[in-house]
Amino acid sequence: MTFDPDKLLDRRRLKRGVIAWRAVAIAALVALVVVGVGRFGVDGLRGREHVVRLWVDGIIVEEPEREAALAELADDADVKAVIVRINSPGGTAVGGEMLYLSLRRVGAAKPVVAVLGTTATSAGYMVALAAERIIAREATLTGSIGVILQTAEFTRLLDDIGIETEAIKSGPLKAVPSLLEPLDAAARAASRAVVNDIFEVFVGMVMERRTFSRARALAVADGRVFTGRQAVAHDLVDAIGGEREAQTWLAETHGIDTDLPVRDLWGEADDSLWGRFKVWTRTLLPKRLTLDGLLAVWHPGFGD
Repeated sequence: MTFDPDKLLDRRRLKRGVIAWRAVAIAALVALVVVGVGRFGVDGLRGREHVVRLWVDGIIVEEPEREAALAELADDADVKAVIVRINSPGGTAVGGEMLYLSLRRVGAAKPVVAVLGTTATSAGYMVALAAERIIAREATLTGSIGVILQTAEFTRLLDDIGIETEAIKSGPLKAVPSLLEPLDAAARAASRAVVNDIFEVFVGMVMERRTFSRARALAVADGRVFTGRQAVAHDLVDAIGGEREAQTWLAETHGIDTDLPVRDLWGEADDSLWGRFKVWTRTLLPKRLTLDGLLAVWHPGFGD
């Protein structure tokens, strides 16, 4: 028998290709099974009355899948109430606004109570405003009601290393602020107007949901953070406590049995097969490390 090394190499490449495609097919099948199981309720709560616990963790950005899940939640008669667990320094203004509006639609159909964790600031507090009641720990950091648009300017550094930049723009305010040109008075005024406009939206939410006058809302909307105790004193938070206190309030105010099972939605604390699959996909496809646009976010040292 004649030994042909080329044919042997071709056979090995073909075998490796078949193995790779089989692995892809198996992974896809497993994913479909997990999705299907999660969709139809591995926890057996479909068709039974229960409470949903929505986890809002980390940076808040636009999450179309979460908005769709909340839209279904509003129409689900088996869901008697929603407990929103928030542990977030904030995020984009649009992300906070979208989640706030989605929870308001849920709140029109069933009670929603927010439980604040270690941090619930900026867009995190914006989300909490959608709830009928807000509960925090004494040491929770919350508030930071405001909007920020950050930029930098490198023109002097570029001059030092001999680099010139040029932009041909249709108007002087196109693409400002920019890293590659100084911020003049007109550009600063235009940027300030955008920040102020979104800030008015945030202040309006505080006024509506906490029944504050404009003066009272502005007094606490200077960007500072509050502890849970301070937030209660300023009426930004209703009570001190955690999820147990939230369930007690639901029972006393809305007659919702504290023994109803709780189904986790969207968060990393969801220990179901579907929840673990979502965490796995988020680990492989994490959120961007940088955020563009207007931010409602708080972090020590993150600012001027």
